Amino acid sequence: MTIQEIMERSGVRETNLAIAWIRDAIHLIQSNGDDQVATWKTDITDTVREYPFPANLIKLKSLSVLDTSDDKYKRIRRLTHQPTVSEDTDPD
Repeated sequence: MTIQEIMERSGVRETNLAIAWIRDAIHLIQSNGDDQVATWKTDITDTVREYPFPANLIKLKSLSVLDTSDDKYKRIRRLTHQPTVSEDTDPD
C-alpha cells in the first residue's frame, strides 16, 4: 500500500502529516514487540549435513560455530547472493 492510498483512505490531505503518522505507527509496533531471544546449541558431526532447528523458531538472527583451535565462536556471515542449489541424488 502506498502513502497516497493511505491518505485517500484516511482522508488526510497533507503528505508530511501522513508520513509522520506512519512513522509513529511503525515505532509503536517496534517498541511493543517482545523479542524472545534464545540460544540453541548442538554438536556438529562429520556425517550429518542437516540439523533440526527448534519447532518454535521464527527467525534466525545469527549462526556461530565453535572453533576448537582457539576455543572461540566464529560467526557465519549471511550470504550476499543466492546460493547455488543442486539436487542431491546421493544421500551419502
